[in-house]
Amino acid sequence: MSERDRIPSTPLHVTINGRRQPVEDVPNELMMLDYLHEYRNLTGTRYGCGIGLCRACTVIVDHEDGTSEERRTCITGAHFFEGKSIRTVEGHAERDEDGEIASLSEVQQQFLEHFSFQCSYCAPGFVNAATVLVERLQREPVAREALEDTISDALEDHLCRCTGYVRYYRAVRDAVLATPGTIKEG
Repeated sequence: MSERDRIPSTPLHVTINGRRQPVEDVPNELMMLDYLHEYRNLTGTRYGCGIGLCRACTVIVDHEDGTSEERRTCITGAHFFEGKSIRTVEGHAERDEDGEIASLSEVQQQFLEHFSFQCSYCAPGFVNAATVLVERLQREPVAREALEDTISDALEDHLCRCTGYVRYYRAVRDAVLATPGTIKEG
């Protein structure tokens, strides 16, 4: 293979689910979704539409100031995440020393209790969106009467073809209400 036939690659430094990943050369045009699947064997992040509309591919980007945001990985190159810390759906549950799930996050638990999914293909994106919302509300609580609209605003761009959204919204509402400090008092 000649030099011009090689795929241009650059080292990628990224932290995923609290762990610095091994630095390795990653093709410059590789989408983060493909990096997660092919290089890290993290397949919970889903390939849905491939054009960033359904948001099944959403991960959380954690910023140094403690804030977080959603990022679609099917349309965002892996190198966008250079030096960043991200969370995938696999990173929410608490694990024991053997790596087994010890407890689910409040969002995950509420999704299960409300049976908020059917095929579950979109669930990782909804879990990540709800987690970003809960974390934001812990920093910036919302009035109880504004909660439904706040949830709608946070989830409206996520698409599900099975559930009709009602169970997702109820689960997120209950996750917010179960998390101290998310609702303004009085």
